[in-house]
Order: sequence, then C-alpha cells, then structure tokens
Amino acid sequence: MSTRNPPGMKPSAAAERRSANANYTSTARPRVASAATGEESERRGPGATSHSRKQSRAMGGTGATSGERRIEKREVRERETEIRRTKSPLKHSSESRVNARSRGEKPPKEAERPSRGAATTKSSPEEPQAPWDPQASLVPHTTAPLATRISVPPLAATAPAALQPTPLAQLSLDAQEKAVIEDLLFVFMGFEGQYIRFSDAYNPHEEKERLVGPQFRILPGLDPSLRDLTKSMLKTATHYIAVEACIEVLSREEYGAVNHALCAAIRRLMKDYLTLVAQLEHQLLTNDGFTLHVLNLHTKQTSHMLFQLYTTGIELLKANDILEDDNDEDSADDDSNDFENILEQLRDGGNATKKLCKGGSVLGLITKRLSSMSGDPAARTLLTTLLREASRPYMAMLNEWLHHGGIKDPHSEFLIKEQKSIKRERLDQDYTDEYWEKRYTMRDALVPPQLEAVKDKVLLAGKYLNVVRECGGVDVSKIVQDAPASFDDPRFLDNVSSSYAYANSSLLNLLLTTHQLPARLRSLKHYFFLDRSDFFTYFLEMGELELKKPAKAVNVGKLQSLLDLATRHAGSVAVEDPYKEDIKVQMNDTGLTNWLMKIVNVQGLDQDAAAASISNYTPANTAAITDDSNITGFQALQFDYAMPFPLSLVVSRVTLTRYQLLFRYLLSLKHLETDLAKCWGEQGKNAAWKHRSRNPRIELWKRKAWTLRARMLVFVQQLTYYCTAEVIEPNWASLMSRLNQEGKGDAKGKGKQTGDEGEDQVKRTVDELMQDHVDFLATCLKECMLTNSKLLRINNKIMSTCSMFASFTYSLSRYLVTGDPDLVAQVNAELSPSTSHRAIVYDPQRVDKMFDMLAKYEDNFTRHLKILLDTLNYLAATETVVFLSLCARLTSAGEGLSGFQAPMGMEGIM
Repeated sequence: MSTRNPPGMKPSAAAERRSANANYTSTARPRVASAATGEESERRGPGATSHSRKQSRAMGGTGATSGERRIEKREVRERETEIRRTKSPLKHSSESRVNARSRGEKPPKEAERPSRGAATTKSSPEEPQAPWDPQASLVPHTTAPLATRISVPPLAATAPAALQPTPLAQLSLDAQEKAVIEDLLFVFMGFEGQYIRFSDAYNPHEEKERLVGPQFRILPGLDPSLRDLTKSMLKTATHYIAVEACIEVLSREEYGAVNHALCAAIRRLMKDYLTLVAQLEHQLLTNDGFTLHVLNLHTKQTSHMLFQLYTTGIELLKANDILEDDNDEDSADDDSNDFENILEQLRDGGNATKKLCKGGSVLGLITKRLSSMSGDPAARTLLTTLLREASRPYMAMLNEWLHHGGIKDPHSEFLIKEQKSIKRERLDQDYTDEYWEKRYTMRDALVPPQLEAVKDKVLLAGKYLNVVRECGGVDVSKIVQDAPASFDDPRFLDNVSSSYAYANSSLLNLLLTTHQLPARLRSLKHYFFLDRSDFFTYFLEMGELELKKPAKAVNVGKLQSLLDLATRHAGSVAVEDPYKEDIKVQMNDTGLTNWLMKIVNVQGLDQDAAAASISNYTPANTAAITDDSNITGFQALQFDYAMPFPLSLVVSRVTLTRYQLLFRYLLSLKHLETDLAKCWGEQGKNAAWKHRSRNPRIELWKRKAWTLRARMLVFVQQLTYYCTAEVIEPNWASLMSRLNQEGKGDAKGKGKQTGDEGEDQVKRTVDELMQDHVDFLATCLKECMLTNSKLLRINNKIMSTCSMFASFTYSLSRYLVTGDPDLVAQVNAELSPSTSHRAIVYDPQRVDKMFDMLAKYEDNFTRHLKILLDTLNYLAATETVVFLSLCARLTSAGEGLSGFQAPMGMEGIM
C-alpha cells in the first residue's frame, strides 16, 4: 500500500483515511467469525491474516457498490472519533495524575501522545516532563461581599506540551466545529478553551485589563468560515468578563447603595445568562443538529444585552476615574465644578483625589443613556429595568426625607446634605443663619434628572418637616404606605408635591398657631420699635445716672433690674405682655454709626460676609467715623430677645440684629430729643435767659440761639415721626396682613396632605414668610437712611452738632452772664461776702465771642442739613420715593421758627 497522498487530498485527510482503514481492520470490522473460524486462522498462521485482508479488499472492490463504501467509510470515521474520545491517552493520563495526587502518590510520568492515523505503529519512548501543578489561593478580602475570593486560574499557554490539544489542522471539519462550540461555551463563562485562548497581551491579574475585557486568539488551523463566525461571537465573552469585573468593583462599600442595587440587578441578568449557557451545553450534548450557526442565533439577543451592560459599565468606571476618559480636554473645565466636592471630601475625612460617581449621578448617567437609546427597544427595556432597580434605595431615602424629615444616607449619595455639626442649640449664637441655610443644603451634582424640576420642593419639604419633627409633630416610627419606589411610578411627582404641601402647612400651623408668631412679632415691635413706649421713658428716667457713665463702667445687672421694674409697673402697658421675661439689656462696645458703616461697606461679598460683619465687625477695613473708646451708656445700650425654637428660625440672630440696629437708631433720636428738650427747659428757667438786656446784640443773640435750638428740635422730631409713622408702621401693617392671610389659609387647609387639595396651601410657604419678615426689616433700614454710607455720614454730623449744642447750653448761660453788665452786677450782689466765690468780671468782648461760637453751630447745622436734603432729593428720584416725604418734613427745620410745630399724633408715637 502506497503512503503517498491521493491527488487533490490534503495530507491531514490522507492520514485520517489511513487511520480509518487501520481502525476498520482492527476494531470496526463486523464480528461474524465463529469459534471454528478462529481455529482455522490459528492453523493458517501469521500469513493468513494478510491474505484474508487482500481477499476482503478484493471482494469489497468488486462486489460492493460505491454507496455502500461511502456509508462504510462514514461509520469507520465516526467509530474512530468515538474511540479517540473515550480512549484518549491524554484523558487517561490526566485522570491517573489526578487519582494519584488525591491518594498522595507521585503522579506517573506521561508518555508521548501517539501520532494520529498510526494505530499499529510503535509508541515512542517516554520522555521526562516537569509536573504542572497550579495552585489556587484566596485573594485579599474587599468591601464587596460577593466579590470573587479565588485567585485567577493560570493561562492555558503556561501548560506543558503534553497537555496541549490536538492541532486543529488534524481534525475534520465536523470535529473542528464540535471542538469550537465546546470551547465557546467555556469562553462564554470567562474561561479559556483548548483552542480559544486569551491574547498574549492580556494580563488577568491587572484589574484595569479585566475591566476593559480581554481579547481572544484562536489557535491556527481552524476553517476560515468557522473562524469568522467564532470571532464575531467572542465579543460576547469579552463583554461578560468585563461586566463581571465591573460588578465586583462597583459593589464595594464606597460606591454607595445605588451602585450596589445596580450591581444586584446586573447579577440577576448574569444568572439568566449562565442559565442560557447551561441550556446551550445541553443542546450540544443531546442534539446532533446543534451547529455553530445555531449557537450564534441563540446568543444574538443576549450578546446585545451584554454589549449594553458593558458600555454602561465603562461609562460608570470612567465617571469614577477608574478608567481613563477619552475626553481629557474637558478635565480643566471640570476642575472648578469638583472643587466643592474636594472640599467636602476633605471635611469628611475622605480621599480628595478620588472622584466617585454614586447616587443621583449614577441615575443621571443611566437616564442619559436611556434617552440616547430611545430608538433601540431592547436597549430601552434593559436600561429601564436597570434604572428602576438602581433607583429603589434612592427612592427609599427620598421618601424618608419627604415623609419624616430624616436622612438615612450612610454613603453621602442623596441630593440633600446634612451638616450634623450645626445644631439648634447654637441658634442663640448663630449670626449667619447656619441652621436654616446650611444645615440642609443641596448637592447639585447628585440631583438626578427626574428631580431637577422639583429639587427646591424636595429641599424645602424635608427642611419644614424636620423642624416639625424636632418639635414632636411627626411620628418617625410610622411607616409610609403606598409610596412610589421608582422614578417610573406615575405617582412620583404627586408624592413630592403633596409632601411639600403637607410639610409647609404643618410648619405654618406650628409657627402661627402653636407658637404664636404674630404675638411674638408684636412683642418685638413693642420693645425694639418703642411702640407704646411709656415703659421705656420710665426706664430711661430711672437709669439716667447709670447710662451717662462710659459704657465700660455701666452696671448691666442694675439696668436689667430697672427694666424689669419698668415693664412690671402696674400702670405700664408692658405689664400685659406675656413675653416680657425674654427681653434683656446689653451693652455694645461699638457705636451705631461705625457699626452700620462696616456693614454697608461690605460690597461684592455674599450674604454670609454681610452677616459676619453684623456680628464680628471685622470684614471691612474702613476708618472709624466716631471715636467709640469712650461712648456712654446711652450710645451703647441695646436690647436682646430670647426667641425659642422654632420661632428662632424666623427671628434668627441675623434678623434680631436688624431689630437692634433700628432700636439703637430710634434710641439715639429719643435721647437727642430729650437733651434738646432739657436745653429748652434750661433756657426757660434760667434768670440769665429770662432777663431782658439793655444791649440789643445780646437779645439778638438769644433769639438766634432759641431759633437754632428750635430748628434742631424740629429736625429730630420730624425725623423720629418719619421713621416711626411713615416707615415702620406702614411696613408693619403690610407684614401683619400677609401673616393673617397665611394663618387663615392654613386653618382652612389644615390636615390635607395629598392630591390637588394640598396645592391650595402652597400659595404661601414658610420661606416666603421668612423672606417677608426679612424684607420688612430691610425696607425699614433702607428708608430710615441706615443703608447708605453718605446718608450715614451726613446724618451723624447733624446729630453730633445737635448733641454738642445741647451739651453746650450750660456754658452759653455763663457766657451770657459775663457779657451783660446788669447781670454781672446782679450776680455779684447776690454773692455773700462770706462765700469763697470770686466776683464775676464783666467782659465787653464776650458778646463777640458768643456770636462767633453760635454762628459756627448754626452754619454747621444749616450746611449739613442742606447737603442731607439735596442727597435725599437725589435718592428719592433714583432709588426710594419715600424720601420725598422726609424732604418735605425736614425743610421746615431749615426755615426757622415758622416750621416749629409739633407734628400731629406725635404724642401717641413716643
């Protein structure tokens, strides 16, 4: 028999045919010989065998048809394949090594694999091979509880040559297809096959390479059609391995509950995927018609699902800076946006160099992909499922915030951030409204798109309900029933709106009804705006001696006792006030004008800086207008008010400071009016002023002094009347009317929590109430000329001139005596010779000095009053129209005695 290959047949096919013929003569021949036949063969000897083979071959060539020969050859080939699978020396050698290792014995050395197609050839001698003994080990534990703990198996390329499979070129087309299908089932589960292996560049020990997914290579010798189809299916295995690695990374604790829920949903999909692989394996083992094309058709839909999971995971990994983003040029623009996150992580003690995509950011990323995949029904269904499952823990936190006012956010992934260090016990020292403004703040980066339109409602609903909860108005143990658990629930937006309406009405009812906010505000007006201030006049009279002292020497305890006595006096209006115990006396070491100048000079800064200027007096490096080192008790006196929670949210330290500013301004006007009134009394009862001098210049000087004093008094009275009757009273009436409307609306809507009925309550919110109160105080400060630096300077100069003139009245009385000879003689005559007083000497030059001194006061007052009127006219035309009324009133102060008429109704104001 010739060993040369037939024409047109590949060497492998010829070798296979030779192997089939040999196997056929030895094993596949029909067993029809009997015992007699066996005896006859023994008698014939060894040569009979070859003769019988020749005879059989000759009979087959002459008597058998070609169809029968083809059937016979196919049976021989199938039988040969079965024998090779069941009696493979590779399988037996591996089994013997495993059994020997399990018994603790040394595994036997394997012999070389015999060459295919030469069943009757002699085996080659055994060669010593190094034992291949890969070991499994436990990897270090991570915070992902379901992560793989077993080390990565060794690569197939590291196995010894004895364990390498038969080359593909030596297999038939059917055998190649069967082998490739079997390998694909292993590869689909993340393992290498015999003929399909990881690429040489892939290192499974590197986490980033596992996250990107491996590339595969197919050993040479595979049929081209099978190779192309197999390559197209290997992407599924790449995506599966990458998704599994992504799940292990994002399941770690630091990535938050939303990522954990997303990973749980993907794990369920991966379980279905592995179930499909098991079903495909069953088809391979039981169905003879299961081909590579059938396998491809069965995995098409699953392959698309894995591709969507893979691309979603890659985006999440890039957002977490685990994988490098292709858009590196945008990183510079994102630095400013991440600055707040970096500071927050530093404050929380976290790693500022690691960016985490969690919570609302994950939901936003999935939502963005969902909108971009709207034309792909399968991808849309998959992403909708992922979004629904991933949003469940986020919705649980949202419902807890909306219905209980609490935050259960251990991973800092909710859109509301709570600063637990800011507590309500510090409200009495909070000059920046930190409890209300900074205790609960918005994390803009963690707001999912579904909440973008209602994020303000979400923030306010929880803030309102949190206040009510701290006052015992919310049952925290109550379980919320029928709350939406995902964003695709149609009740989702209604849940936010109804919760917001209920929280708003609850807090309004708590403030306006339970804690009597209108009554508290009336009490503040009574003490700080000197409304019906009979008690205050009585207090100033009793504490005059103490208040004349320097502020540092004033006994605050004594003044507090005097205030308590004044408010508890039987004839005082304040005795009916139930909150009179909350008013306290304080001394401020900074004058009013310097305090206001430091506030109004804070320009271009935020509200926190302005609030800090109110409390700390240090933000603006402005020169002091007045010397505050020796201010008196009158100039340093201010009231404080103890406001209980939750009313302290409305009347916070910042708000109360505005009350104190207005009070100190009204006190300065009241004190100056009192001094000018005493000056008037001094001039009316002193003999020097009542004496009619024979010198007409002295009489003219007295009339000028009386006129100047009257103009100053008119100025102070008109300014006081304007501030109280034309600024504070109208704005106060407007504020109280809005409060009363809110109280009525809240009483009508009380108890409504859901549906359209709750929307009626949201016409007025607690934040609008607080803003109305702040606007009321800001308007009063502006219209009382306390927010403009130029008006503050001019007003301070005019009032200082008036105060100095009132204090100088007693000196003017002595000057008047020495300038009149008749008064000199009269006073000297009254002096007893036994007294130690020296006689008064007449000074003819005194009258000229008196005129010069009075002219300075008059010119100073007139000039600054004119500047004030011009400034007020300008501001009335450009900013505040109400200044026109003040201009009309103050004009009378510049016209001499013609304007000296006490304004009607003044007695009821002060």
